[in-house]
Amino acid sequence: MQLASDTTKISIPKTSKGQTTVEEYFAKDVLEKKQVTPAEFIDVKALMGDTSDNIPGVPGIGEKTATAIIVQYHSIENAKAHVEELKPPKASKNLAEFYEQAVMSKTLATIERHAPVELDYDKASYHSIYTPEAYALCRELGFKKILERFSDGATGSGLSDMENAGGVKISADFEKISDEAGAKKAFSFAAEVISNKEKILGIAIVSDDSDVAEQADGQLKMLSEAAVGRGILALSDGEECFVIDGSKTAEIFAAQLRTLIDNAAKYSDTPRIASMDVKRLLTDVTNLTGEKLDIPRDAYPAFSDIGIMAYLLDPLASEYLYDAIAYRELSATVPTKIDILGKNTEKKALSADPDALLTYLSYEAKVVALSTKPMTERLKSEGLLSLYEKTERPLIFALYSMERDGIYIDRAALSDYGNGLSGAIDAYEAKIYEAAGEHFNINSPKQLGEILFEKLGLKGGKKTKTGYSTAADVLEKLAPDNPIIEDILSYRQLAKLKSTYAEGLAKCIDADGRIRTTFQQTVTATGRLSSTEPNLQNIPIRMEQGKLIRKVFFPKEGYTFVDADYSQIELRVLAHMSGDENLIEAYRQDKDIHRATASLVFHTPFDEVTELQRRNAKAVNFGIVYGISSFGLGQDLNISRTEAQEYIDNYYRAYPKLKDFLDGLIASAKETGYAVTMFGRKRPIPELKSSNFMQRQFGERVAMNMPIQGTAADIIKIAMIRVYERLREEKLKSRLILQVHDELLIEALDSEVDEIKRILDEEMHAAAELLVPLEIDVHTGKNWYDAK
Repeated sequence: MQLASDTTKISIPKTSKGQTTVEEYFAKDVLEKKQVTPAEFIDVKALMGDTSDNIPGVPGIGEKTATAIIVQYHSIENAKAHVEELKPPKASKNLAEFYEQAVMSKTLATIERHAPVELDYDKASYHSIYTPEAYALCRELGFKKILERFSDGATGSGLSDMENAGGVKISADFEKISDEAGAKKAFSFAAEVISNKEKILGIAIVSDDSDVAEQADGQLKMLSEAAVGRGILALSDGEECFVIDGSKTAEIFAAQLRTLIDNAAKYSDTPRIASMDVKRLLTDVTNLTGEKLDIPRDAYPAFSDIGIMAYLLDPLASEYLYDAIAYRELSATVPTKIDILGKNTEKKALSADPDALLTYLSYEAKVVALSTKPMTERLKSEGLLSLYEKTERPLIFALYSMERDGIYIDRAALSDYGNGLSGAIDAYEAKIYEAAGEHFNINSPKQLGEILFEKLGLKGGKKTKTGYSTAADVLEKLAPDNPIIEDILSYRQLAKLKSTYAEGLAKCIDADGRIRTTFQQTVTATGRLSSTEPNLQNIPIRMEQGKLIRKVFFPKEGYTFVDADYSQIELRVLAHMSGDENLIEAYRQDKDIHRATASLVFHTPFDEVTELQRRNAKAVNFGIVYGISSFGLGQDLNISRTEAQEYIDNYYRAYPKLKDFLDGLIASAKETGYAVTMFGRKRPIPELKSSNFMQRQFGERVAMNMPIQGTAADIIKIAMIRVYERLREEKLKSRLILQVHDELLIEALDSEVDEIKRILDEEMHAAAELLVPLEIDVHTGKNWYDAK
């Protein structure tokens, strides 16, 4: 397409088949037929919107109406000046209400051609790109195809030279151990490294836990003698490295490894053992020895978790692997996991390619041994060392204990729950088929769309290239006027409950009837924990039939569940961090915060606030924490954007310091490049510098939310550590077994229940000192549902 001046019509070239492209079609239809200029075409696009470019446009204004408006008024701004004259009336009303969105859409639709880029042509001259530095960079960025070109012919040097270019030299050498004499030598070497405070022992291990189960008495037992010692272990001080095949040294492998951990735990002055994942290391030792470890609190400093260190330094990374850490911390380039193992996981390589696994673990052990000191210095220089030492590292041991203990689930109760869901699903199916007048696949978006928007003629359908959209947000807007939609949404919810929980959890129950989730410390950028295999943090709480799944979780005989969760912790953190007197006073007087907000926002006496006003105020309270816009709030409350903005304005008038505080968070993040919590956790926000408006808006919401949500996450972690250590100090039999965001669940011995309540109250309140009281709700029950 040719460029044209603002007053020149564009000529439309044909494709090779004589057809026009989509862009050319619009240009021909809009520019030629309607006589708008290229500049005016941007205004047309801004009014009508473009979902493919994330341009929202103005609701209710399509291509024809947008074109007619711009043909007559030539710009959005001029059209706004004559908004009362616009036809049809709906366009007039919508442009008035969504004018700011139209202006934003115009900004998004305009291509900025004046980038402030300066180019030094001398420095841009071309030389060979196949340098050690380029090789290292391509490694870091994962450019696998380009890496294949780094051969002797292309670079004039060997690949090994490339891999060890610059920084610390990490050799590929290691001693393979496959007999007991060699194993004794390797463990003797490891013991010497641990006893030398100037050195750190790097450990990398993979074990096979398929034959391990925990019995009802809480003692781990092997189901088969063959399982003992089945694993591969690498031990290194960064230079020397021994890799032990546990299957060939079974008699001493597990016992010596346990002794190694016990010996390390005798030290508390400096790190003695480093691992990519200390919790996994402890779990592997447990799998191999059949014994749950009990590491004393004063021994935590002896263990260095490289994965968590890397996470704190770069919380946006998708994963934390030794090769990336070697490059960043040691300026060393080593083979990647994919280079060595291909597509195999470590567990799969244990049987599929054990020789490759030996090499892989040797590199990992060397890197973690060498990285601890420089990473500790980086944490210190970036103000993150205290967060690591006081929160993240101690949490490892609490989470390890929780994972080993697990939570009991009743198979029969779970089966009954699934059967109940099946009956409800069948009932909804029958209602949907009756309303549709035929049987069809409700789970097929294509068939469902045809039934709803063609056969039944429902209005408001959005057609895509593959058919009508039946996404939840589309159907929810249609639900109030169409009973069949309500039934479809309920059907979907129940079907998900059945597949995810009734069927999914049944596959995760161990031989002793308990489920053991894995808690992840390095996934979320805010610092919140996540749970996988299975995810026990996603147990439904808003839908009653979803909440009923908690009835299948039971404490063991003679025990009771004690459940404690923080009340409105994020709003309390907001009150503290903002210093807003009105919000602080409301909490200090123990008022219903949503009712208090409604009273201020709607200028209504506290005792006369209606339930609708309270509900709307609640949406604003929690929306503000997440940086909600008037557009988002309007959708949540089903009100106009203008009315929603009025709610927000009134909210900031009611709590005057909040606006300055939140604006300050954005300004600080723009200046520093990151958001930070009360405890020093940092979250980089590169989106704030994006050329994309939507990305920058997202970045601003993150800048407002992360310090609040992240601080709340830090507080619950501190509370977990305090509760876990208190249970150990008092030598109680009760155990902390689960954390779900702001909630802690303890399996308490019946005779210890009152003491557990007291401990939860004391330790959760003491987790942080805020300007407002931290409040907790504590409940007990013989299943998780009753305890909540």
